[in-house]
Amino acid sequence: MELKVLNIEGNETGRSYTLPDSIFGIEPNDHAIYLDVKQYLANQRQGTHKSKEKAEVHRSTRKLKRQKGTGGARAGSAKSPLVKGGGRVFGPRPRDYSFKLNKKVKNLARLSALSYKAKESKITLIDNFTTEAPNTKAFNANLKNLNLGGVKTLIILMDVDRSTYLSSRNLPKCKVTNIRDINTYDIMNAAQLLFVESSIKELEKGE
Repeated sequence: MELKVLNIEGNETGRSYTLPDSIFGIEPNDHAIYLDVKQYLANQRQGTHKSKEKAEVHRSTRKLKRQKGTGGARAGSAKSPLVKGGGRVFGPRPRDYSFKLNKKVKNLARLSALSYKAKESKITLIDNFTTEAPNTKAFNANLKNLNLGGVKTLIILMDVDRSTYLSSRNLPKCKVTNIRDINTYDIMNAAQLLFVESSIKELEKGE
């Protein structure tokens, strides 16, 4: 697949770049994508949820009423889950939700996600994307020049400098990352991928 290289103003530079089929042209594996996204989301969970069960509730242990002769069921403790303020039955406990996923599966998932975006023509390529000073207004204007204003965009650079990070962090539909940190979830979650030419070349080297 061949892409025209644009500049920051959204104009064509007269050059084009052929996306390597080994990265952007493979047969996507949906199950690998599912597993990688599932692992990513699982790793985001803190797992610190906790509720007190019957043995952990601090309440009186005296009998609530006499055990026989009332015509109703026995009530032995105020800690009972049946009593208001009592413990919870099988409540949540702290746990680790993360799980292992092989590197080959993660790599296949990432390539599958990139191939989907290439097949859907959701990739934009520019020659350079730099921000001299933190300026969200100017940053957003650059996106509009590229017809990406208001579009959920993942901007993939060689390195994210502080000015670029500060300029983009207040835009809810824009995320900036470097080529070494791209993951399947971010790729699939974005409506459009904005690559800097040098980052694609670096990605091609890694493969």
